[in-house]
Amino acid sequence: MRGVDEETGEYRGDSRSQNRRDALEVLALCERLVALTPAQLAKLPVPESLLPHIAETKRITSHIAHKRQLAFLAKQTRREDDETLDAIRDALDVGGEASRREIAAMHRVEAWRERLLVDGDAALAEFLDAFPSADRQLLRQLVRNTLEERKRNKPPRAFRELFRELRELVLGGGAVGDDAEEGDEPL
Repeated sequence: MRGVDEETGEYRGDSRSQNRRDALEVLALCERLVALTPAQLAKLPVPESLLPHIAETKRITSHIAHKRQLAFLAKQTRREDDETLDAIRDALDVGGEASRREIAAMHRVEAWRERLLVDGDAALAEFLDAFPSADRQLLRQLVRNTLEERKRNKPPRAFRELFRELRELVLGGGAVGDDAEEGDEPL
C-alpha cells in the first residue's frame, strides 16, 4: 500500500484528503489577503515574496484569469512555513492573539486618559513616573482643554488629541521597565 510503513503499518504522512483540506485553507487565506486594502495588507506579516503575487491577483479582473492567478498565489503561499501562515491567520483573525493585544493596549491608553481626567495631578505624576519621556506641560494643557470642552459641551477635539498623545507614549515604549509583562504596567 502506498503511504504505509511496511514495518509498523502506520501511515507515513498526511492523507490526500488532509492535504486537500490544507490547500483549500491556504486558498481561502489568499482570498482574504487579496480582498484587503494596501494599508491593511501592510499591517500583516506577509512575506515580501508574496506581495507582487497579491498585487497581480488584485489587478486581474477577468473571472477565470483571476481564479487561476489566485490558485497560483495559493501555490506560492503553500511554500511558506507553517509559522508564517499561522502568523498571517492570527493577524487576520479578529479574535486572534495579535488583535487581543492591540485591544488591551488601547484599553490601557483609555484607562490612563480617564485617570488623568478624574484624578488630575496625582495621576499625572504617576504617569510621568511610568513614562519619563512624556511632556508634562503638554499633557497638563490637553487635560485642561478636555475638561473645558466637557464643561462647555464642545466637540471632543482635545479629548481625542489627549488620546493620541497617550497612545504614542504608551505604545511607543517610553515606559520605565519595558521588559516587564504587559499586565504589570500601572494603571
